[in-house]
Amino acid sequence: MDIAKRSSHNPLMRPQDLKPCIPGMEITCLLNPGVFRMNGKTWLVLRVAERPVQKEGVISFPIYNKEGKIEVLSFDKSDPQLDMRDPRVIGFKGQNYLTTMSYLRLVCSDDDVHFYEDPAFPPIFGEGFQESFGIEDCRVATMEDGYYLTFTEVSPVAVGVGLIGTKNFKEYEREGMIFPPHNKDCALFQEKIDGKYYAFHRPSSPELGGNYIWIAESPDRIHWGRHKCVAVTRPGMWDSARIGAGAAPIRTEEGWLEIYHGANEENRYCLGALLLDLNDPTKVIARSEEPIMEPIADYEKTGFFGNVVFTNGYYMDGDTIKMFYGASDEVICSAELSVKEVLATLKK
Repeated sequence: MDIAKRSSHNPLMRPQDLKPCIPGMEITCLLNPGVFRMNGKTWLVLRVAERPVQKEGVISFPIYNKEGKIEVLSFDKSDPQLDMRDPRVIGFKGQNYLTTMSYLRLVCSDDDVHFYEDPAFPPIFGEGFQESFGIEDCRVATMEDGYYLTFTEVSPVAVGVGLIGTKNFKEYEREGMIFPPHNKDCALFQEKIDGKYYAFHRPSSPELGGNYIWIAESPDRIHWGRHKCVAVTRPGMWDSARIGAGAAPIRTEEGWLEIYHGANEENRYCLGALLLDLNDPTKVIARSEEPIMEPIADYEKTGFFGNVVFTNGYYMDGDTIKMFYGASDEVICSAELSVKEVLATLKK
């Protein structure tokens, strides 16, 4: 059951629409944008993945070295110790590397179709060892005192959640890692509940548990506690392998509505919804039995990593969720969802 109304202009952006920021690199993928409104425009915080121009028989990829400068590593594809089964990750002698380096890049639009860069708003790159493999999948929470970006910090030793605050997207306050490894898919609620901040996050536990959605509360958006699991994977269903929060939940009369992603063992990524209690968001009222959006368009089924729809951002226009999403880990698209229609699909 796919109830999303896709834009007829999809894909809105492809890798070739932007020039690489890193000398000697090429843009491989545009992924999973955070979304906010500012100065009458729609802004996307794109995850841009770059890598060196590839040569025959060799796999090359960038990392930040100890001096904070970009260094290119190269391996012979015929090396028996090289594991290239996943196009996103390379394994070599017990160490994993990303095939691309991601950073965040801002684009804006006056019509939600044609996006362009404003040179006054430069890209956001990873900093320090904990971001030495890049930063990924930004969510933007628009709050009374500014904009707050949560994103994935990637390094050789860990994957965790970072936080950046800004009032203008020109000056940033980096707060460091707020959810320790292994963690990602962090979405802040855009308003306090009973004087406290709340956030979804996804710790991963391969030994016991799995890739589930958790919730936590905080007095200051930096120190988090009272963690509770609110949703788990469901064997035999569309979200059987892993799940994670999308963007900030939407306040409705019936509860907090969260659009989340789920994948099965074949790595087919779909979108569903959770409904949580307005006063106590640790309580789940309802959850999608079937996806509300599936990878059915050609640009969603085929790409760098096909069969993927993945959203980190939206803005609201009355009942309409103006959603932007990454498709096939390669292109940027948009679609609309009706809050009423989504709520009607949920079983309580």
